[in-house]
Amino acid sequence: MAAIHITDLEAAINWWRARTPSADGVTLAPPLRALAEVYAHMAWARRSEVEESALTPEAWAAWLAWYDTTPDTPCIAICSTSQGDAVCKGCGRSFDEVQHWPAFSPAEKRAVWRRIRAEGSAWRFNRYAERAADGGEVASK
Repeated sequence: MAAIHITDLEAAINWWRARTPSADGVTLAPPLRALAEVYAHMAWARRSEVEESALTPEAWAAWLAWYDTTPDTPCIAICSTSQGDAVCKGCGRSFDEVQHWPAFSPAEKRAVWRRIRAEGSAWRFNRYAERAADGGEVASK
């Protein structure tokens, strides 16, 4: 199983905070509470990742609700792996990642997204950033 990075957990928490703001400034909605508990344990243990399997069913459902709002694939329809490149110039994924993408778990997909953003060399982040933005993805995200 893959791990969920703390930055994705933070994004999910912030998404839920915007969706279900606290009426009294203290009480958290159940999905937000479930994610906050995971986040607190990670912070206390000084961990940057948590295994998907370690999430409670409530935290997993809350994280998946946020995940469903993110773009599924980094593809911008310029696939150089079909031309023999080991890494796609368009999206930054390896040939294996492109081929096996549908079978990846949500956390595995987010790990690839995190890596290609950190590298920032794929065309989706420079030459064709507007194409990526048109597909629902913000290039600086």
